[in-house]
Amino acid sequence: MSTDEINPEFPQGSTSDEVLDQATPVPTEEVDEFGFTADELVDDEDEDDEGDEDVSPIDEFVDESSVPDENEEIEMNWYILKVQVNRERTICEQLKRRVSVGGLERYFGDIVVPTEDVREFNKAGKQRVVKRKLYPGYVVVHMAINDESWFLVRETSGIGDFTGSSGKPAPLSPEEIARILATSRPPEEEDGEEKIKTAIPFTVGQRVRVKEGYFQNHEGDVSSIDERNGRIEVMINIFGRPNPVELDHWHVEKV
Repeated sequence: MSTDEINPEFPQGSTSDEVLDQATPVPTEEVDEFGFTADELVDDEDEDDEGDEDVSPIDEFVDESSVPDENEEIEMNWYILKVQVNRERTICEQLKRRVSVGGLERYFGDIVVPTEDVREFNKAGKQRVVKRKLYPGYVVVHMAINDESWFLVRETSGIGDFTGSSGKPAPLSPEEIARILATSRPPEEEDGEEKIKTAIPFTVGQRVRVKEGYFQNHEGDVSSIDERNGRIEVMINIFGRPNPVELDHWHVEKV
């Protein structure tokens, strides 16, 4: 008898294979709430964590050598900036404000308009001290050049460019900046007063004419200049002989 014949032990109309399929239970695997079976889950103990101790996720992507060190010493140099003429002081103050707002103080030092103190006298002999710009249209800045500092300077209104060749800023030598700063900050004399020169528009050997005083209309050559007191010495012919006459510089004029 074939296996397909009806077996009296099985329900009527069922074959033996069908009965075996129905009688043999099929084991089912339990799944968790996310639909994973136990075999698909891995315990923490089974993870290979060799070499990953004390490593945070961000450390895997950050190169420690690229992170700036706040304590690292920054090398600065003095540079000359071309700026709009007659706006030197305004541009200097504007640049200082932008450095402060941008939080880039660590890349910048002094920003200076090179000047010299000059004593001037009016016709009445009254004097005043004024600051005369040494290099109109230029300022000097002590800074470290990087992408941030470069961009801040170049984007400041009124600033043209750094001085240099081939588009590369050329730093000032220590001797050059020392001379500029020494002129801008005159030393004091022994009596405690600053050594300030007088703005005298004459040079030794120049021909001048006396405008007023005892020797009015007399002509002569400048033989010496006293910048401290604003006086000059002129060699004037008196009785056919040259004689040195000391005059206030505002008492004479160019011939």
